[in-house]
Amino acid sequence: MAKKQVSDRIRVKREHQLAHYDSETLYSVLDSHIMAHIGYVIKGQPFVTPTLYWRDGSKLYWHGSAASRMLKAQVKGIPVCVTVSHLDGIVFARSGFNTSINYRSAMVYGKAELVTDVNEIERQFELFFERLSQGRWASFRPSTAQELKATSMLVMEIEEASVKIRTGPPEDEEADLDALIWGGVLPILTTLGKPEPDEYLRDDAAPLGPPSRPIVG
Repeated sequence: MAKKQVSDRIRVKREHQLAHYDSETLYSVLDSHIMAHIGYVIKGQPFVTPTLYWRDGSKLYWHGSAASRMLKAQVKGIPVCVTVSHLDGIVFARSGFNTSINYRSAMVYGKAELVTDVNEIERQFELFFERLSQGRWASFRPSTAQELKATSMLVMEIEEASVKIRTGPPEDEEADLDALIWGGVLPILTTLGKPEPDEYLRDDAAPLGPPSRPIVG
């Protein structure tokens, strides 16, 4: 990240003890997911768009249709906020007030720019598809000129970011501990299932490779 000091923009004010500002923690949250929500404003109207993303160093990348309103607005260099969240468990306390969730979340700030270098676009697409399945990119046919024209890729240098992580059991009031109600954590686990081939899969086709980094966890 470009800045080391914690600015008012990213400083966590509520439950600040859960906050992290170091790159290592941030990257661990970003690298174990592939979907983000991107917040931006167009003519005073806020929008939040879900999209697939990937990280390369201190930069985030995402892509979509060249005709997308989101991408058309973001290529102008407007400020954006990228959020990534993991839901790890429901924390059942003995009161409604203290019931919570275990989670990992990141809020990342920067300005999105259009990637125009053809070689860089190819390199980043390779990183993206290898992120999903190792060996996938080499198996693809070359992209057509029309496909490349219809696709835009954006990059955002991470200017600032904050992470919040909550783990552990409920924090009940001492007076509630004798209540006849269940207390504890119900874990929420996201896992990859068994690949489901489509009807056109040939018997001699290359198998689906694993992601380059765990997608969930």
